Amino acid sequence: MFEFPKFSSASVKNDVLSGLTVALALVPEAVAFAFVAGVEPMVGLYAAFMVGLITSIFGGRPGMISGATGAMAVVMVSLVSEHGVQYLFAAVLLAGIIQVLAGVFRLGKFIRIVPHPVMIGFVNGLAIVIFLAQFGQFKEKVGIDDAGNNVYQWLGNTDLIVMGSLILLTMAIIHFLPKLTTAVPSSLVAIATVTLLAIGLDLDTRNVQDYLINMTGDVNATVQGSLPSFALPDVVFSLETLKIILPYSLILAAVGLIESLLTLTVIDEMTGTRGRSNKECVAQGVANMTNGVFGGMGGCAMIGQSMININSGGRGRLSGITAALGLLAFILFASNIIEVVPLAALVGVMFIVVLGTFEWASFKVMRKVPKHDAFVIILVTVVTVLTDLAIAVFVGVIVSALVFAWQHAKHIYASSTQPDDEHKIYRLHGPLFFGSVSNFLELFDTKNDPKDIIIDFADSRVVDHSAIEAIDTLAERYIAVGKTLHLKHLSPECRQLLKRAGDLVEVNMIEDPNYKVVTDTLG
Repeated sequence: MFEFPKFSSASVKNDVLSGLTVALALVPEAVAFAFVAGVEPMVGLYAAFMVGLITSIFGGRPGMISGATGAMAVVMVSLVSEHGVQYLFAAVLLAGIIQVLAGVFRLGKFIRIVPHPVMIGFVNGLAIVIFLAQFGQFKEKVGIDDAGNNVYQWLGNTDLIVMGSLILLTMAIIHFLPKLTTAVPSSLVAIATVTLLAIGLDLDTRNVQDYLINMTGDVNATVQGSLPSFALPDVVFSLETLKIILPYSLILAAVGLIESLLTLTVIDEMTGTRGRSNKECVAQGVANMTNGVFGGMGGCAMIGQSMININSGGRGRLSGITAALGLLAFILFASNIIEVVPLAALVGVMFIVVLGTFEWASFKVMRKVPKHDAFVIILVTVVTVLTDLAIAVFVGVIVSALVFAWQHAKHIYASSTQPDDEHKIYRLHGPLFFGSVSNFLELFDTKNDPKDIIIDFADSRVVDHSAIEAIDTLAERYIAVGKTLHLKHLSPECRQLLKRAGDLVEVNMIEDPNYKVVTDTLG
């Protein structure tokens, strides 16, 4: 299932430079998500490194970036607060096992059933979430309230002007530099330029170290650390522990796979290539299992960083590998470099990501597509912003399925002919399933029909057990008035469905020698 990455000389430069750009953007993201989950910053940084490295080497989508994410962090909060970080490591380990099993049993293919309107809503919702998340960088902690919660306030006017100007400069460099040269990723040039400008002019603007101090309250806070070390979660491996972590593990596994596979699909569309969803499930699972025993908070694919990578020219596995190893290098050897990067530069990069991620064409599309598709786009976008990705996707798929069922329920109809006084033939059109059974039963006139009624299924299909029950109900109605029902031209699949139903279909037990459940002998 696994294959080691293959590199071409033409792509190495782009992959390395785009990977370094992503590594710079990963630091504040990983720290922020660690605080969301209620764990130490290094737990988030370790997760970003381990998840990013393993999925880049073994995953099913070259160029996709994985790391610690907010979607999974919000699930972890209550577990960490109630039971501690060791239970989080155990839950992440179990979630990884579940994800591996999902890949082994090839469940990743089910991402293909997600309708396109849900995909558009997912992308738009995540773009808005990324955009809103950046506003936290415009605030600073000023204390703690009586309930023990951190209190933040907006930066002063001068600080806001300086930060806003640097953000605009970053965005301008990213936008205009590719028109001059594509030799190096514009995002990396923008970050380097703004950093040197801030240092050279001694601008009073917050950098990564200021962010760490503001988040932790520790004036000595740093991203410097050591290599993660192996240690099994310090919990009692018992049924009681399993009861505690299993619900969290299932949610973490589901959220991680949904976000990863949807991000994979988005990148597929952007690059015109196709990733391997089941392979990605296994890689995500192995990465989270590794996190569980090396002190990381786990993670999944990150659409924001993936967009940075793709837009910077990163297409191969080397880009993700470089991002992960670059992040580790910052932690081990170059914390003093990464800590002086202005937050404005990283916010500017993320704003460009937002502009590139949001499907602006959806405004035009929604005026042309059916109203229910437009509704699903808006619904998924809103639910993504208000809750989380997993709930939004589930809601979108369910609503799309219900709309589909409702639309097709109205498509069933029948044309009838009566060759003689003893026989009447109904030629059924459209699928017979749970949504259309009511309309199906209304098509027949049991009281006035002749003795033998034939339903021709040449242009119809029996889809589910509700359809079988509807046929059974119709047969009983005709038998009750002394008439016989015959079914004709059922497809092999329909025949098999009726055969499997067996005794579940009451009509099979009616003692009427003339009644036939399935026959092609008439007509």
